[in-house]
Amino acid sequence: MSVLEVEQLDAYHGLLQAVRGVSLSVSEGETLALVGANGAGKTTLLRAIAGGHRATEGRIVFDGSDVSSLPAHRRVRLGITLVPEGRRLFPEMTVEENLLVAGRIGRKGDWNLRRAYDAFPMLEALRKKRAATLSGGEQQATAIARALMTNPRLLLIDEASLGLAPVVVDRVYASLESVVGGGTTVVLVEQDLGRALRVATRVACMLEGRIVLQGAAAEITREQVVEAYFGLKRRQGGAQP
Repeated sequence: MSVLEVEQLDAYHGLLQAVRGVSLSVSEGETLALVGANGAGKTTLLRAIAGGHRATEGRIVFDGSDVSSLPAHRRVRLGITLVPEGRRLFPEMTVEENLLVAGRIGRKGDWNLRRAYDAFPMLEALRKKRAATLSGGEQQATAIARALMTNPRLLLIDEASLGLAPVVVDRVYASLESVVGGGTTVVLVEQDLGRALRVATRVACMLEGRIVLQGAAAEITREQVVEAYFGLKRRQGGAQP
């Protein structure tokens, strides 16, 4: 069963058309890794799905209902939550306050403080620290946990590992695996191709605003993803992947 259907979506970033006729579907419990070079349109696509960026054409269907015209806060209440690039925590609030605020605006479900701390063990010891004083990895863990406190059916994560040391990324992904294992549907933007291919059940690659490759992660090779990522076949005059 598809939780999300994106149909022929167009979206602009200023005067630039960042998303061009994108269509994709995400099934219940699936993890879709969305990859592509900087400027490929990944962030704009995620923001359009979450309601933070206006789409000019096409439809976004969530759980069978067209949500294309709904504002972001209405989509959160339905179960769509975005972890934005840059985390965007409330800097003067503590970790726990950031989590509790999210819990008040989301929908009812199983995610609460105890479950968030179980999924991200590093946060319990930091619960009274202001978000502004956290390291990058601690902020990312807080941002993901805060999103989960809204009890999403669809979790969108933009650049989970950006700017983090490898050892910190390992910790964040170790916690994220428990979230994925719990059945949460995830769309993950990730620059690290190896990590994206390991965590995802499906992969979609964007190039110049379009989806140029998508399929089951187990059936797509790293070489195919790299070719699509850089548009190598297009430049060589061959067919697109």
